[in-house]
Amino acid sequence: MKIATFNINGIKARIDALPEWLDEAGCDVVLLQEIKSVDEAFPREIFEDRGYTVETHGQKGFNGVAILSKLPLEDVTRGLPGDESDEQARWIEATVMGETAIRVCGLYLPNGNPAPGPKYDYKLAWMERMQARATELLALEEPFLMAGDYNVIPQDEDAKRPDAWQKDALALPETRAAFRRLLNLGFTEAFRARTQGPGHYSFWDYQAGAWNRDDGIRIDHFLLSPACADLLEDCAIDREVRAREKPSDHVPVWVRLSA
Repeated sequence: MKIATFNINGIKARIDALPEWLDEAGCDVVLLQEIKSVDEAFPREIFEDRGYTVETHGQKGFNGVAILSKLPLEDVTRGLPGDESDEQARWIEATVMGETAIRVCGLYLPNGNPAPGPKYDYKLAWMERMQARATELLALEEPFLMAGDYNVIPQDEDAKRPDAWQKDALALPETRAAFRRLLNLGFTEAFRARTQGPGHYSFWDYQAGAWNRDDGIRIDHFLLSPACADLLEDCAIDREVRAREKPSDHVPVWVRLSA
């Protein structure tokens, strides 16, 4: 089973680029972030014509997450538990019914800037809620993963210029500590389980020629539960997608599981 995560930065803007990548990537499941579309306006037919079931949790003009799956989906839920007043569309879950059933959680974690401030408080509170949900799922001892745009630079080696991010919400000590607390519940960070060292990025800003200078950061991650990590065969970043026409500022990251 090949599962990818991809922050597309607007489905309308990526209406040609996303299907092109899908046709060559051969993914069974794709978790999308920043679709920036209400559910009714999402162009489902483009993906259904390619054999994907489409589940969205949208929001007008901002945020929004979706699951595309060539395998049956069960028990689809929308929204991160823990705060009924939270109207931001950042979390979607479903069980993918492959050879092994895998619970997938697609997420778009808040950016948190400017920090300090209410947006950063929201980010940290959201991460606490995510940890609570992860703890619930871990208690089931079934394979599951949480993947998406975490807006977290885990370590300095995950940025070309770590000094430039020291005061940014993506790399503040509190952010990294919250991410480590998640990992310490027993998760495997799939990319780092397969690839070590600096120079691996999943995001390059549109500004200041960041892509041409390879001035990137790695903020799109797969966290695998112990039962899911046992199935891990590979994990990689499709960085070349960033060089194409009308790209997102993120690129896809994918895992292959023996499921």
